[in-house]
Amino acid sequence: MNRPYLLLSLSSLFWAGNIVLGRFIAADFPPMALSFLRWAFACLIVLPFAWPHLRAEWPVLRKHLPILTLLTLTGLAGYNAIAYLGLRYTEALNALLIQSSGPLIVALWSFVLLGIRLTWPQTIGIGISLLGVLTILSRGDPVALTSIHLNKGDLIFTAALIIFGLYSVLAVKRPAIHPLTFMGFTSGYATVLLIPAVIAEAASGHTPSLSVNNALTLAYVAIFPSILAYLFFNRGVELIGANRAAPFFHLIPVFGSVLAIAFLGERPQLFHVAGYALVLTGVVIAARRTSAVAEA
Repeated sequence: MNRPYLLLSLSSLFWAGNIVLGRFIAADFPPMALSFLRWAFACLIVLPFAWPHLRAEWPVLRKHLPILTLLTLTGLAGYNAIAYLGLRYTEALNALLIQSSGPLIVALWSFVLLGIRLTWPQTIGIGISLLGVLTILSRGDPVALTSIHLNKGDLIFTAALIIFGLYSVLAVKRPAIHPLTFMGFTSGYATVLLIPAVIAEAASGHTPSLSVNNALTLAYVAIFPSILAYLFFNRGVELIGANRAAPFFHLIPVFGSVLAIAFLGERPQLFHVAGYALVLTGVVIAARRTSAVAEA
């Protein structure tokens, strides 16, 4: 838990799987129900481990309820429900492309809320890694990007990413509590906050379709992109800050393409190698520690 680059890389891997699988079951699982069950199961899994910490730190949680509410709404309940809604109307490729704007969104929130500017290494690194993302998604042909048509799902997913960017910056403001306390409390809180949305969704006739594949997908999203990815991401931001952590969002499209190669039978191409090299180079440059003056 003291290796931020590893933690942030694993978070990106788990979230790439979340986008691919979220799109895979979008037709069978309405977004509010998927988000609700995701956090409900995540809470049930983590609660036995978090309970002693929750009891000991309950006074701290009550004292900091406003910021915890904002973090839960932006990072857990709001972001995931809106992202799943967007995936009902767009393709995973579009979502991965939009995801590449994450570092720029985090940088904007960091400047607006905290007055923190990107350093030159961070700016250059983000630019290089973004070029790598576009190389992968365009399959080495920049003209191919012009064939990607934006739709309302893309706008919805963009809104979700803006909300998560806010969470990424505000995460450094969370109280000094045990990571399992934070995970147990926010996952349970997100479940409660999503109840009205689930009821409204069910009343409109949208209910989940249960199957083995959907159950396995739900198990994945409850454990990996929920519990582990958030624990790792929060710790990574704590260790190196939001601006230095944000370029790791560019690994999400990279891992998405790797998953496509591994599970969908796509063959590795030269543009994959070129894109991966650019992304990794950019992430390394952007995430490097700079001087105290530059970080201020």
